[in-house]
Amino acid sequence: MKKIIAGIILASASSFALANANGPAGCGLGSTVIFPDANEWHEYVLAATTNGTSGNQTFGMTSGTLGCESANGPLKSAQVFMDENMDQLAADAAIGQGETLAALAEVMGVKAQDTAAFNRVMQSNFDAMFSTDATSSTAFEAMTSAMATDSNLQKYLG
Repeated sequence: MKKIIAGIILASASSFALANANGPAGCGLGSTVIFPDANEWHEYVLAATTNGTSGNQTFGMTSGTLGCESANGPLKSAQVFMDENMDQLAADAAIGQGETLAALAEVMGVKAQDTAAFNRVMQSNFDAMFSTDATSSTAFEAMTSAMATDSNLQKYLG
């Protein structure tokens, strides 16, 4: 029984990290469709478990659906993405291309015609973003500052 409870807690941990207007269960299918009116602790646990185990939070964050919309929109999703993918993102940013860098651009809503500029800005600002003591927060701040100086990328900041 202890293993089952531990499994449920681990499976739902990412859901709790994404909590927003849906309460402690976070965003996803469990919060918006299956348990939309959750108000008891066990309903939140079931909603969070559904969100965390069905793999729909990533879709919701990328598309801005399933209750994953936020006041900051794609920027909030980008910050969460950077939290989860710092090492891979640093490797891609160093060379100015790669799957993780492309995924970050997609999460931020960067259009195809601006992807080359995004990759170039990420690569040219690699040292500022990914210094030896960098955290995902400092990297995110450095990235948004660098994007603010590029006329093609400013529109994605807000």
